Amino acid sequence: MNTRILLSLLLIGTAPFAMARPVLAEDYTVTTQKITDQKIVFATVESKDEVAARARTGGTVVKLNVKEGDEVKAGDEIALVGDDKLALQIKTLDAQISGLSAQVTKSNADLKRVQSLIGSGSVSRAELDAAKAAASSNNNALKAAQSQRAVIEQQVTEGKILAPSNGRVLQVPLINGSVVMSGEVAAIIAADSYILRLQLPERHARFMKVGDKVRLDGNEMGSQNYKEGVITLVYPGIENGRVVADAAVEGLENYFIGERVRAWIATGDRQSILVPADYVTTIAGIDYVSLKNESGQVIQVPVQRGHVVDQDGTAMIDILSGLKDGDVLTKTTGE
Repeated sequence: MNTRILLSLLLIGTAPFAMARPVLAEDYTVTTQKITDQKIVFATVESKDEVAARARTGGTVVKLNVKEGDEVKAGDEIALVGDDKLALQIKTLDAQISGLSAQVTKSNADLKRVQSLIGSGSVSRAELDAAKAAASSNNNALKAAQSQRAVIEQQVTEGKILAPSNGRVLQVPLINGSVVMSGEVAAIIAADSYILRLQLPERHARFMKVGDKVRLDGNEMGSQNYKEGVITLVYPGIENGRVVADAAVEGLENYFIGERVRAWIATGDRQSILVPADYVTTIAGIDYVSLKNESGQVIQVPVQRGHVVDQDGTAMIDILSGLKDGDVLTKTTGE
């Protein structure tokens, strides 16, 4: 074989992209359009409401059922407060009730006997009235003791410290054996409602408004896709050169309270070129697009990409440099 021909074949075989002859697909015409510029900031996950589970009666903590980080439902027993004096009072009242029950039984029997003899003249009207008074007094004394016992039983029941709402336990300042007073805090619970709290330099304050979108990157949410939220409140005051805003984002319950995350926020509008993500390929760390020139030939052009923008459900890449209005791109597939 001729040496020149052999050398030519070898050079062709080593040319860039020679082994991956592209199959051209649909075209995309580049146009400049206005987009909302975004800035990455740090935000913290906060509980919208923090509520306290408080003791309703004084005593000693005999059982503690939760620890920091536990999930609780409204009505769950956080702890049990006991009071030895209440148990002694119940025993005392039980003895009184037993004695009063015997007296009631006897006075009721005496009243029946007197009532049966009143017609024969064997007993006087005064004796009948005395028997009625004794029976009534004993019955009232028994009811009073029973009511007093019910009150103490209610106090024992109030020794249960209950979770006031669904949420996550943030703090438990008590231990078993702790002495508590009525109204003392047994646990702080982050209610099951979380927000993203953002702090931005004051120069961005005029761009922020309720309803603006907030974006968390996929790696912040533990997934490949990003999540969007909405700003629900912009605080009117500026502290230490920063403006504070709250945003609602789905999935924040998977974070720790106070955890810092990265978020993208809107900081004004600008002109940009957006290209569908599947028109951009990355080779050796450099991003390329397939550009069709005036003669119809397709060439690989390097571009500088920005962040991903969601446009009607399509992932678009913000191209910072490398393209201009009117450029025609084409998707390429394998050979």
